[in-house]
Amino acid sequence: MFYETATNAHGLAHDPFKAIVSPRPIGWIGSKGKDGSVNLAPYSFFNAISDHPKMVMFSSSGRKDTVRNVEETGVFTTSMVSRELAEKMNQTSVAAPYGENEFDLAGLTMMPGRLVDAPYAGEAHAALECNVTEMFEAKGLDGTPSGSFVVIGQVMGIHINEAALVGGRLDMSAVAPLARLGYMDYADGSQTFEMRRPTWGRG
Repeated sequence: MFYETATNAHGLAHDPFKAIVSPRPIGWIGSKGKDGSVNLAPYSFFNAISDHPKMVMFSSSGRKDTVRNVEETGVFTTSMVSRELAEKMNQTSVAAPYGENEFDLAGLTMMPGRLVDAPYAGEAHAALECNVTEMFEAKGLDGTPSGSFVVIGQVMGIHINEAALVGGRLDMSAVAPLARLGYMDYADGSQTFEMRRPTWGRG
């Protein structure tokens, strides 16, 4: 089958776009507003975009509480979501009124950032502290605003649970990072394998 996204006439029961662009890591974004309100929310439009310097991005469909906080303070954190935290992550996805503390709602330990004034989940195997470098509303080919707000942050500090380190590496099979698939589906990293990148000219 083929369909044009201008009409989105795919004839399927559900839009397949996000199922095709998968798996997607989940950015569990911690933020704090100028009034001291804290927020923790998961975003599946999230990824690393640079290693030198270390940078990540997330995109919010709509100007949500996280976007408001990040606009006000210019900082955020992102906590790694493992399989064991899936249900707590899902609880923080609720559209709670501004000022509600999702850490308390999900029974999570709210840890203060060391370098940025934003909290992260203490139960996470790893967390990143970020300063915002760019923030903009994405536009389509015709220049029409999409309503999706892209936030790019430079990673200033990294927290790692040392119990998750084996042989000097983050043990991905033990950490089992959660990924978002299409529809309501998720996957974890409990089954992992390794492949070396090939070198040109070598058999």
